[in-house]
Amino acid sequence: MASKRTLNAKNLEMLGAAALAELLMEVSSGQAVIQRRLRLALAAAEGVDAAIQEVRKRLAAIARSSTYVESGKRKAFLVDLEAQLQAITGPIAAAEPRQACDLLLRFLELSDGVLARSCDSTGAVIGVFERAVGQLGPLAQAAQLEPDSLAEQAAELLAENSYDQFDALVPALRDVLGDSGLNVLDSHCRNRGARDGSGVLLQIAVARGDVDGYLAHFTADDLRWPTTAATVASYLLSAGRAKQALEILDGAARETPGVISVEWHDSRIAVLEALDRHSEAQQLRWQWFSQTLSIPHVRAYLKRLNDFEDVEAEERALLLAEQHPVSLLGLQALVEWPALGRAAQHVLAHGDTWDGNAYGIHSAAAERLGAAYPLAASLLLRPMVFFALRMGRTKRYRYAAEHLRSCEQLAARIDDWQGHLTHAAYVERLYDNFGLKWAFWTLVER
Repeated sequence: MASKRTLNAKNLEMLGAAALAELLMEVSSGQAVIQRRLRLALAAAEGVDAAIQEVRKRLAAIARSSTYVESGKRKAFLVDLEAQLQAITGPIAAAEPRQACDLLLRFLELSDGVLARSCDSTGAVIGVFERAVGQLGPLAQAAQLEPDSLAEQAAELLAENSYDQFDALVPALRDVLGDSGLNVLDSHCRNRGARDGSGVLLQIAVARGDVDGYLAHFTADDLRWPTTAATVASYLLSAGRAKQALEILDGAARETPGVISVEWHDSRIAVLEALDRHSEAQQLRWQWFSQTLSIPHVRAYLKRLNDFEDVEAEERALLLAEQHPVSLLGLQALVEWPALGRAAQHVLAHGDTWDGNAYGIHSAAAERLGAAYPLAASLLLRPMVFFALRMGRTKRYRYAAEHLRSCEQLAARIDDWQGHLTHAAYVERLYDNFGLKWAFWTLVER
């Protein structure tokens, strides 16, 4: 049974409205985001007109702002954006769908400016606008907007698609625009400079279900490139033209040998399956795994084998990973499998040859191996420390110090160093070589 002191809605209700109001005033002091949320809630309680006015005022303020949203301020900014979107698509949409649609379009118009002044390494900011795009269709339908008018507004948004935030706009509006609206949208986009082969005109062709019109956007030179061929082939497959899709894929392979992409492989596998050429699809999966050690492809391969055949094939796959000429790829595959015991042996087999610049693979592998294989984990952390110091990558010093402290913790569980330097000896050698890197050693001492 939860304690009465547990922070949940039920327990907080027991405090009463007056006490909660005082707490909210105290908590919101100096907190602009919380204050805006409270004002929005008060406006919504007053009525839909007040909520509309509050949202419109906030959107205007966001449009005027030129302040850069750094990563540390991103979370608060996201809360603000989400609050405006929820107000538009929630209570305002329920009471005044036309007004809500107008506000949502205004919200989407902010996207280019907002994304230009935001640190969005996680993709969370653009994600808010992408979700808003998905809600525009149903809201426009509820508002009974005229297709021609909506098409013009959609064209304006698509003209400001600098961050690809509107790539799903045409599919989202397909039903509400209908054929006539799509024709108007096509005309507006062409008048604004869109040319055959552009993303928006391709979206319109797909929305119309015009397969031949879609193909007309691509030249023979376009279809030489495997990635483009894969995109076109995937669309043709969805339209029931598997044979034509295969011809395009094979044409790209003949024209540009040696530059075949994963997209080309995935598209060709899907086409072969659709044509009931299952054995060829299996061969292609195994071929791609042999080259790249792609775990999704080999798992799909194993899934389609008969009982007991998959056990033998799995062993062959793991041996391929261990013997792959690029040891980093082998390590990544063994960890992702996961075959952690074999991954640890793989680390030890390659001794001191690991590349400290491959921090993405090293960090993930060391984290997975640390619990049961401390020596292997330590041998992956050390090169990252050495690389940061040797190359003078001061921005990595904080991470390098963390890695060295992790090595110290791992050392307490290592009984046999198998010919490698003990942790104390390694630190001593590191200090002999880089003792003057005071910025690093200060971080270590902390």
